[in-house]
Amino acid sequence: MPVPASQLNPYAKYLGDARPHDVLEMTAVTIARLVRNCDNAQLTRSPAPGKWSIRDILCHLADCEITFAFRLRQTVAEERHVLQPFDQDAWATPYHALDARDALDSFAAFRRWNLLFIRAVGPEAESKIVTHPERGEMTFLTIVETMAGHDRNHLGQIENLI
Repeated sequence: MPVPASQLNPYAKYLGDARPHDVLEMTAVTIARLVRNCDNAQLTRSPAPGKWSIRDILCHLADCEITFAFRLRQTVAEERHVLQPFDQDAWATPYHALDARDALDSFAAFRRWNLLFIRAVGPEAESKIVTHPERGEMTFLTIVETMAGHDRNHLGQIENLI
């Protein structure tokens, strides 16, 4: 029995009818516009105990972009690669010591590199199969769609925090 799309990409609901590549192209620009006038207090304020600040979200996006970079490349380079999940909360431990604008700059640079890679491998890579241990078998395109839905989820959080 095939795995439902919502299980393969838990962020699909955030993507809606948006084109994944368009979302990927615009996320860093949109975030930069949103936080342009924020001061450090706004960027580091947590909305509630245990909830992420804008800075934390930006650090998370930079970390995820590194992870997505590795996953995209493994999917193209290796037959039926098994992806390695990660504990986002454990990765978030040092976020309090990092700067929001550095995180955004890093995210933007990693995203640009990933977009160049996605374009370079072209549509023929979209059907390459990879396995996520928690979500099952998916494709390169599913990873791209996950990235875009993940972006939209966190964009909404940033907008609400501002």
